[in-house]
Amino acid sequence: MTFVATGTDPASAAPAARGAGPLLRAWRERRRMSQLDLALRADSSARHISFVETGRSRPSEEMVLRLAEHLDVPVRERNALLLAAGHAPRYPQTPLDDPALDALRDGLERLLRGYEPYPALVMDARYDVVAANRGIAMLLDGVPESLLEPPLNAMRLTLHPRGLAPRIHNLREWRGHLLAQMERQIALYRSAPLRELYEEVAAYPVPADRQGTPDHPADGAADSVPYFALPMRIEHEGHVLSFISSVSTFNTPMDVTVAELAIETFLPADPATVKYLQALAG
Repeated sequence: MTFVATGTDPASAAPAARGAGPLLRAWRERRRMSQLDLALRADSSARHISFVETGRSRPSEEMVLRLAEHLDVPVRERNALLLAAGHAPRYPQTPLDDPALDALRDGLERLLRGYEPYPALVMDARYDVVAANRGIAMLLDGVPESLLEPPLNAMRLTLHPRGLAPRIHNLREWRGHLLAQMERQIALYRSAPLRELYEEVAAYPVPADRQGTPDHPADGAADSVPYFALPMRIEHEGHVLSFISSVSTFNTPMDVTVAELAIETFLPADPATVKYLQALAG
């Protein structure tokens, strides 16, 4: 279960030549918030917000961080705002293999191993896989080596016509879910690499037998299973397994690397999947 250090910059975080004002205005408009709304939340005035956005007033470090907090600006982009306003970055970006993150890696490794035999992985903001357990390795059985060369990308592995896509019985629905998830991330991070990845995977052809109505579960699983969320139903050695995906992030991260990590776990969605995986592990 080796952690892989992936690329460094999922978003364009270069300081704006005209200062922090245009960046703050762009974030405010993205959040559909008026200057008055932002001023009230940040204990300021609409006049001062206007002056900051037009460059007539240079915001203090405290003001930049306060506005960024109320605009829900990602940690990496908060550094960009600080730089654009003439301040030093507040949040470090520690490589994942740095000794300073030993406790983080150890904790994630215990979490992934403890979740076995069910699949779980850790991704960065570009959906590159930095760690995964044996449950994920089981799902990747038979995937061509060309798709398994690092950096592994979860979206590419899932939607590529030579990856997992031909095995996903409800590919139409699952593909729609993943693309919508990427669209939300693009809106949040303003990331050119993420946009390129989205355009790549959205253009993958859908296997002909996966374009219509999804197949019914196999292995005796009842068609009336009361799924509480959209499952991914994927075939493994002739058995159709059903998983519900859950994604977790860290609360109030103080490091760019940590802020952009996400832990995805796949919860068995029916008794047949539980039984199969336990038998496989045993």
